[in-house]
Amino acid sequence: MEEVRIAPMERQRLSALLSDDRNDLFDTVAAQAREFLGGRVIWNVNATAHGGGVAEMLQTLLAYVRGVGVDTRWWVLKGSPDFFVVTKRLHNVLHGEPGDGGPLGDAEHALLAETLRPDIDHLVSLVRPGDVVVLHDPQTAGMVRRIRDTHAKVVWRCHIGRDTPTALTAQGWAFLRPLIEDADAFVFSRREYAPEWIVPEKLHVITPSIDPFSAKNAPMADDVVAATLVRAGLIADTTDPREVAFVRRDGTPGATRQHTGLDINGMPIPVHARLVVQVSRWDRLKDMAGVLEGFVGALDNLPDDVHLLLVGPEASGVSDDPEGVASLAECRSRWERLDSAHQRRVHLVCLPMDDVDENAHLVNALQRRAAVVVQKSLVEGFGLTVTEAMWKARPLVASAIGGIQDQIVDGEHGLLLEDPHDLDAFAHALSRVLDDPGLAAELGAGAHERVYDRFLGDRHLEAYADLFRTLLS
Repeated sequence: MEEVRIAPMERQRLSALLSDDRNDLFDTVAAQAREFLGGRVIWNVNATAHGGGVAEMLQTLLAYVRGVGVDTRWWVLKGSPDFFVVTKRLHNVLHGEPGDGGPLGDAEHALLAETLRPDIDHLVSLVRPGDVVVLHDPQTAGMVRRIRDTHAKVVWRCHIGRDTPTALTAQGWAFLRPLIEDADAFVFSRREYAPEWIVPEKLHVITPSIDPFSAKNAPMADDVVAATLVRAGLIADTTDPREVAFVRRDGTPGATRQHTGLDINGMPIPVHARLVVQVSRWDRLKDMAGVLEGFVGALDNLPDDVHLLLVGPEASGVSDDPEGVASLAECRSRWERLDSAHQRRVHLVCLPMDDVDENAHLVNALQRRAAVVVQKSLVEGFGLTVTEAMWKARPLVASAIGGIQDQIVDGEHGLLLEDPHDLDAFAHALSRVLDDPGLAAELGAGAHERVYDRFLGDRHLEAYADLFRTLLS
């Protein structure tokens, strides 16, 4: 296992955003948490320190927890290629998708147990009786029993799921049940995601949140957005690309580097283009290929200045997702089959993962530059890329699935697609937003207010404090 170091973060910046009532409540909850935790450590374990929404949330939330005087630590699994193939298979079937179609049986149980053994041995040597251990997602499922043997309280937190069970989801939960059923508590983003065998007193629903001051969400003036994208080589401009500074999560300064080849097909993005942007991992369930197909099918009815950007991480930089390279290759293959006029309007962008703060800064600039942000996922646990774009007051076109439905009320905070496979409906929704600046502004303003009310860190941490109080009472 590898420890991720977390510097305490004072919450004064967050306090400046919140009302007096919300600040008072947060201070009260923090004081109570220090008292009932009584020096215990809260341990978090997941599969990766970067490259996904879980890691991004932990980076910020745990820093705030340490900032209010509660001891929390974060460890990341070592894993192996075969281990992550099986856990990706689990990820897919819990979404009701076949994935690679491989088995989930005794051999896979044995593989998980053998791979996790060194990590479990290490964690058991650190955890004390009475501590709280939060294990995130299927990759950690095989750790529950031995961590409970330390007399710590064990919470299994699942960030994925499907609203309606299927034969595939039943297969996934049957595989996981003997590994996780002894946990003291279970946390899901939506109640519908929990399998029916979890008893109600152990089930907790906690929605995720964003950090409005991270490099991915911090305020950014229009001229800084433009300069960032020119500097990164994404927007074609004849001006000399100036250096653009940003603030890293630890408070130190960072700067946008000059890059070549982030748009992997090498097609320049005109400086005055209006952008339709989807930011997500190269995951088949995010349906990047479907967004490409739907956009190209709508091009005859879209203004000439509209371009599509499909934006994901440099695929080999996401260690726990072995399907990323294949998903990116599928998009590239579809792009290569387009005629040249359509190719110029579609861009596949792979952002570097060697500097996660710069990566976040580039995502921030791309979302703020977008005329429309899309999240046409086929399945979605919660969808933090939706939350991030809403915070930036961007109009959204998104699938009415999973946690996206908990964020967007159709027509108030964005436009929802009842069927993400309906490409005609997708094209119509894009046209509505692009052709009506008043509607776009109204949706963006409503989206920002929705995130302020429900999806900032104080709400998230208060929910976890309530869970820990229940566990330790």
